[in-house]
Amino acid sequence: MTATDTSNENTAPPPGSEEDPYIWLEDVESDRSLTFAKESNAACLSSLGDPKTSSTGTYSKVLSILESNDRIAYVNKYGTNANGDVMMYNLWKDSKNPKGLWRKTTFESYAGGEDPAWETLLDIDALAEEDGISWVYKGNTKLPRALDPLARSLGGESYIYTRTLLSLSRGGADATYIKEFDLLSQKFVSPEGDGDDAGFALPEAKTRASYKSRNVLYVGSDFGTIGGKSSLTDSGYPRVIKEWVRGTSIDDAPVVFEGETTDVSVSAYLNDQRSRSGPIYEIRSRSMTFYTSRKWARRVKYEHLLAPDDPQRLNLDESEKDPEEFILLDVQDDASTSFVGTRMIITLRSDWQPIPDGTTYKSGSLLDVHADTFLTKGKEACTYHVLFEPTERTAYDGYTCTKNYLILSTLDNVKSKLSFYKIEDNDEDSDGSGFTFVGGDKEAQIRACDASAIDSTQSDDIWLHTSGYTQPSALSLGDASKAAIASTTDGADGDASAQQSYHISDLKSLPKMYNADDLVVSQKFATSEDGTQIPYFIIHKKDIVLDGTNPTLLYGYGGFEISLGPKYIATVGVAWLERGGVYVEANIRGGGEFGPSWHQAGLKANRHKCYEDFIAVGEDLVQSNICTPSTLAARGGSNGGLLMGMMYVSRPDLFGAIHCAVPLLDMKRFHTLLAGASWMAEYGDPDTSDWDDFLHKYSPYHLIDESNDKYPPMLVTTSTRDDRVHPAHARKMVKKLWDLSDSNGKKRDWPVYYYENIEGGHGGAADAKQSAFMTALAYDFMFDTLTKGSSS
Repeated sequence: MTATDTSNENTAPPPGSEEDPYIWLEDVESDRSLTFAKESNAACLSSLGDPKTSSTGTYSKVLSILESNDRIAYVNKYGTNANGDVMMYNLWKDSKNPKGLWRKTTFESYAGGEDPAWETLLDIDALAEEDGISWVYKGNTKLPRALDPLARSLGGESYIYTRTLLSLSRGGADATYIKEFDLLSQKFVSPEGDGDDAGFALPEAKTRASYKSRNVLYVGSDFGTIGGKSSLTDSGYPRVIKEWVRGTSIDDAPVVFEGETTDVSVSAYLNDQRSRSGPIYEIRSRSMTFYTSRKWARRVKYEHLLAPDDPQRLNLDESEKDPEEFILLDVQDDASTSFVGTRMIITLRSDWQPIPDGTTYKSGSLLDVHADTFLTKGKEACTYHVLFEPTERTAYDGYTCTKNYLILSTLDNVKSKLSFYKIEDNDEDSDGSGFTFVGGDKEAQIRACDASAIDSTQSDDIWLHTSGYTQPSALSLGDASKAAIASTTDGADGDASAQQSYHISDLKSLPKMYNADDLVVSQKFATSEDGTQIPYFIIHKKDIVLDGTNPTLLYGYGGFEISLGPKYIATVGVAWLERGGVYVEANIRGGGEFGPSWHQAGLKANRHKCYEDFIAVGEDLVQSNICTPSTLAARGGSNGGLLMGMMYVSRPDLFGAIHCAVPLLDMKRFHTLLAGASWMAEYGDPDTSDWDDFLHKYSPYHLIDESNDKYPPMLVTTSTRDDRVHPAHARKMVKKLWDLSDSNGKKRDWPVYYYENIEGGHGGAADAKQSAFMTALAYDFMFDTLTKGSSS
């Protein structure tokens, strides 16, 4: 649809909304809003064509990738069954099972060939048909084996999990239904049972639930009003935590922890470190903003986790019946903490001096300290050890633990590197670090390499998932205990065998899903307006002609400390690269590529730097004669959709086409819509001076220039079922553009197309067919628009 109003209604805006005549589009499922969406969809396909019948074949190519039986079936270990078989579970979607089969096989079968013997636990498609609900599987939360007397009685702590909480959403929304599933009988546990036979089940909400013990849950959900306040925060997430005993009513469950309505959310959970010679930690947390939180922790015995009337708990000695008091973890609000064995790991997002006149530790550092000393004697009594300290171009990217090792992932100029540390069992009187470096990668590489424990309480075996822009994904088996060899092995730079002695064997690999034989990947840098060097990755044909005619797609995000980097995206390959396009990813500020400082450089009043960085990369591509503005497209979603909105209103001369997906665009009202209040730490608070000071400068909805005769063609896409970023952002922007493009007797060249998927959640699609449709619609629109631009 181009600059056309599909709504034939010209009724006055509702009272109180005179400042925003399009506020009616915030009513997600009103007849008027849905009519707008459906008519817009029809007009969009009328103008751009239906991807499913397009001569480009993009839809069928993308769908074949998404439903290919050659995809890697990633699995999770669920323990060892009575026959001694190590059991692996997987959710599999294909053309016959678009919603998925939850299934299992043995590790021997999984590792032994290309066609494992799968057994189905749950057919999500059949369940959806039976219930008459378009279910989307959203994961499950298992009952830990160490807290499960049934598992221990049947085979010990390595036995298979017996129960889990299954999360299912309608159409892909964030809000889910919780249903308990018995992994032994492979059936849902009916909530209508009596006592210990009753299953846990909760209605649709943005619920957080986990097991405290087999018969007790921590639950945060929509309980209505409690104590005169909503049980949800202003962001729509849990404000209170209840402890729910099996066989009782959730309405009668006591509230054990609560936060403020202005918080983002609260949570309660366990961190059981007994397998690493540590205790069980019970933790309660308040997330005041997206980046700040406060945690309280205490050490507990297993019996403390049971229902109040459980005989095991009642039989404790009088001196042990009551658990310790919770202790506030005395770290900065923007720091994060976790327990590993007898140690506590502290991740810093700002400089910290825990001891007066002592060492100041840099933002972005990873510290370790003896946990009991910290809890019982305070931060000033501790000896701190630095696991990682960032430099200007290196950043912490996360860690994972096996039974005996910590695996640290870091970025060096946005290239990945793994380092391995032995977890030590130091006592409270020791000043030594809890972790000893043993080896890892010698050099950072342009690739993604994710390591994860196969069974973090039982072994040092790891999954290794590797991929690159042109390197198909591969899954390998590794052993963290072998990493020490890597530090002493000689080999040429880039020699994976020399750098990855923790690699044991290859298990699965994705075949080449598109022809990348003549493609090259390189990293370049653009200079932003303030002189900062902005890295970007570029993929193109070896024999590229620098004549400005190459259809070039620039992708960006730049927010929430999320990093972009090398990964195999086969859909980009078939939809763009195989057609001769150039693909670029910009590592702009606001992301996490260089740690907290890179992110914080683009917060609130400094948001303009994110946009200046993206513009700098676009201009660098033009100056390099890779493309011209008419052959340069931009694409981004969510926070990246806000980025696209800003490119549209601030630099319409730089881009030939824009795809703006599931975007934020109205920064005056974003905090009132769905989860928007949780993002004020990123953007600012429109109800304060932030609006006048800076927020109005990056609210695309308010920055449309009526005097501008020409804007680049733009496709805006969203989902009706997106309950994270409200679809009204996209709806209102498009409706306003259509109305203004043909107002005051002046027809402006503002081609805008809008498609709203009725399902899909924040991901924009609920199954492979919807995903293929939305992908093909976007890529065909951009490629066709740019190739017309190159020939004009």
